[in-house]
Amino acid sequence: MSARQQFESNPTDLPEQTLGNIAVHLPGATAVFRALKLDFCCNGNVSLRQAAQDKNLDLNQLVGQLAALEHTEALPEEISADALIDHILTRYHDVHRAQLPELIRMAHRVETVHQANPHVPAGLADLLETIQQEMLDHMGKEETILFPILKSGGNPLVGQPIGMMRAEHISHGEALDRVNALTNDATPPPGACNTWRALYTGIAQFNDDLVNHIHLENNVLFPAFESAPEPAKSGCGGGGHGCGCQ
Repeated sequence: MSARQQFESNPTDLPEQTLGNIAVHLPGATAVFRALKLDFCCNGNVSLRQAAQDKNLDLNQLVGQLAALEHTEALPEEISADALIDHILTRYHDVHRAQLPELIRMAHRVETVHQANPHVPAGLADLLETIQQEMLDHMGKEETILFPILKSGGNPLVGQPIGMMRAEHISHGEALDRVNALTNDATPPPGACNTWRALYTGIAQFNDDLVNHIHLENNVLFPAFESAPEPAKSGCGGGGHGCGCQ
């Protein structure tokens, strides 16, 4: 059972897990550990409880920080457009802004330290930096232009910015394909260090998050504001006039 699964089922087990195990299986934990100067790489065999004690940290507060990294995908059966947009902003936009810098940092580290390893994902950090810039631009346009229009009820011209966002979503998906190709679908090679494994766990989480993010916008939010096609007329024109369909 992974650290992530154990944490979800019984948070009281977390203090007894090692820093390395938590870092590898709980996306975002590496940023928490780094900020607190907890060495999850070379001293990854130390339990969270022992690490907190050694650094005079409040264990309950530390567990709380790690608990905040868990995100739910659940949505009520019926949700307003305003509430859905707010959910997208907090669950995905804010999360992407937090997760990408840490992934970029770890990618640079892995590429530098393991450059002689034939499995190293050369070019991954640069690709993630490009994705970050494109996503910051994309999310900024949604937050300042599209989402305010949708929250006000939409307008007859809203199809144009929605179409632009849909096109950029396709580009994001193609970028994810390149990330997966570089990382063997986020599968670390045998003997990979904790940082390398944590990087790939984070990439897998980012992949899932972005796919779910795009799904909510493309398939749930946007269709509610896009113009419905005109219904087809019944029959062949009526009035006894031929329409040439035979």
